[in-house]
Amino acid sequence: MTYVDAVIQGILLGGLYALFACGLSLMFGVMRIINLAHGDLALLGTFMVLLVTEHVGLSPFAALVIVLPGAALAGYALQYLIFNRSLRGGELSPMLATFGLSVVIGNVLLEAFSADTHSLSAGALTTASWRISSQISISALSAVIFAVAVVVLVGLQLMLSYTQLGRQMRATADDPATAELVGINSKRVYGVAAAIALATAALAGTFFGMRSSFDPTLGPSQLIFAFEAVVIGGLGSLWGTLVGGIALGVAQTVGAQAFGASWSIFCGHALFLAVLAFRSQGIFAAREATA
Repeated sequence: MTYVDAVIQGILLGGLYALFACGLSLMFGVMRIINLAHGDLALLGTFMVLLVTEHVGLSPFAALVIVLPGAALAGYALQYLIFNRSLRGGELSPMLATFGLSVVIGNVLLEAFSADTHSLSAGALTTASWRISSQISISALSAVIFAVAVVVLVGLQLMLSYTQLGRQMRATADDPATAELVGINSKRVYGVAAAIALATAALAGTFFGMRSSFDPTLGPSQLIFAFEAVVIGGLGSLWGTLVGGIALGVAQTVGAQAFGASWSIFCGHALFLAVLAFRSQGIFAAREATA
């Protein structure tokens, strides 16, 4: 694999990381909550798609039609039942609440599905690819995932910038008390943000299940990658989330090319630490998410 191919594969991998991270970024940007259960919630979506494919006989893509609305409703419910209550307890309470939620989901998945590995079939996309040269080829599935990630992130950014709901989210993120004074229902805004975040997490989890095998213990590792993408790009910035995911993916694939496959994850972590050390606010400032 040449370095050019490594960069291309890293960009495509970064699309998956950005898709994982966009819900995390949205919740922080709107509610200032770092959702430590994000990876487990994404994995829960993966297993829900698995159940639908096994018991209803639908493809994973068709199963998303059922699972994504369910994930959105679950996000809205979690906001009202857990997140809103934890916000009253100060800055640390939401983090502790989401940590507890992560532990519960992880254990429920282990009880329900054991520690066995599973996978989702993407059909013909699993093996399809486009050969660019003798040394470079692009996986059709990876290209689809990247395209979906770009569409989702651009769509969310346009929603934040040009719709009434987006303006309400930006106002609530800036000052929820003042937003309430002008008639904005901050609880409803938070609920919608959580619904979108969980739906995108379930979508990312489904693509992850198509791309590789998975088991109930992988939620925390996916949270780490999502969190790193968010921090590299800039907390609360959707444009930054896309760039951060791509940067993380390229760091991993180029690191694997340069030092060996065992160094892939380390190189991504090293980039994350370098950003924290030299540009702690990330590539994009958080305010750009609501610009």
